[in-house]
Amino acid sequence: MSKSYIAILAVLLVAALLGMAVAEDPGYILIAWRNFSIETSVWVGVGLLLAFWLLLLLVRALVRVLNASGRRINPWSRRNLQQRANVVATRGLLEFAEGHWKSALRLLKKSAPHAELPLINYLAAARAANELEDYSECDNLLREAYETTPKADVAIAVTQAQLQIGRGQLEQALATLTRLRKEHPKHLYALKLMSQVYLRLEDWSSLLALLPELRKQQVLHPAEQDALEYQVHNALLLQAGQRTAPADVDPASLVIAAWENMPKRMRDDPLVVEVYCLQLRAKGREILAEEALRNVLQANYNDRLVHLYGLVQGRDPARQLATAEQWLQAHPNNATLLLAAGRLAQRNSLWGKARDYLEASFSSKRDIQTCAELARLLDRMGDQEASRAVLNDGFDLMEESLPSLPLPSR
Repeated sequence: MSKSYIAILAVLLVAALLGMAVAEDPGYILIAWRNFSIETSVWVGVGLLLAFWLLLLLVRALVRVLNASGRRINPWSRRNLQQRANVVATRGLLEFAEGHWKSALRLLKKSAPHAELPLINYLAAARAANELEDYSECDNLLREAYETTPKADVAIAVTQAQLQIGRGQLEQALATLTRLRKEHPKHLYALKLMSQVYLRLEDWSSLLALLPELRKQQVLHPAEQDALEYQVHNALLLQAGQRTAPADVDPASLVIAAWENMPKRMRDDPLVVEVYCLQLRAKGREILAEEALRNVLQANYNDRLVHLYGLVQGRDPARQLATAEQWLQAHPNNATLLLAAGRLAQRNSLWGKARDYLEASFSSKRDIQTCAELARLLDRMGDQEASRAVLNDGFDLMEESLPSLPLPSR
């Protein structure tokens, strides 16, 4: 038996029961008010109430239909305004994506007040105004974005900071990011932007304080983090060498403090060691520079550090020369090491040994600096002829770097 038959039987059963109830006892209702009265049976009253309820439902549905039709027909209804604004906003975003800043700004501003998502319109319009270098309009649009969507303060602040960085307004961008990080300290992109601003401002001390958090939050790729730390510490080391210490303070103390503040892995880097020792040499602390160079070179040979080792004067020149000669056993024909050994032999007044090392270095690599060192030594040793021969070789080296120009015949 189908469900429809069951429903029909149920309706007939209910109707039969109601009919029996009405026939058995119709009941009585009296409604009186002043000179007005209504008399009817209970069942007729119930039917009238049911009819009245159905009429109310019908009127309510009719009002809804008329209201919806009115919104569709009325061009100034909120629905139609929003639809037109969305169409204009779409056109504006397309113009923005294609780089047509002027038309994008006009369309996005026009659609923003009635758009479904006004924040997107205002932010895109602000970027378009920024591209047109209309910075006051850009700032006004960002304010309107905040007024329409106060809860989007983070997105608005990030956009403002990005635009300020792009304009080169680094101090203003730093103020924006500082305020943002104060209110939202865990915002990682704001942290990354702040590190970029400090880097461009060359505010190495502030950037140094930011490095641990950058590493902890993994804001940068590990290679980028390492490169940034290297740049910061190297810059601080150079900065310490350029600063003037008070009269009662060791001039090299600032350099030593910057060095000791470095991670240990960086203190083994040859380029960092070179910068450190050059700063110490400039401050008159060559003994400390020699010790640092010797410790690094014992573990890892490096030509640049060996060259500097030959220039600094350690506590014990004889030991310094012996150290260089020990390295020569592993690098017997290295021109840089031979030059350093020659200079160290000169410090020990071993003129013959110095000449041998310098001649071997110049023979291994015809370098103008070695040439000058050897010519000066030979001249002071009284061998002017050999000195002139070396100087002629040096002149030939310099001539090779000169442009090819017409010259008179000899």
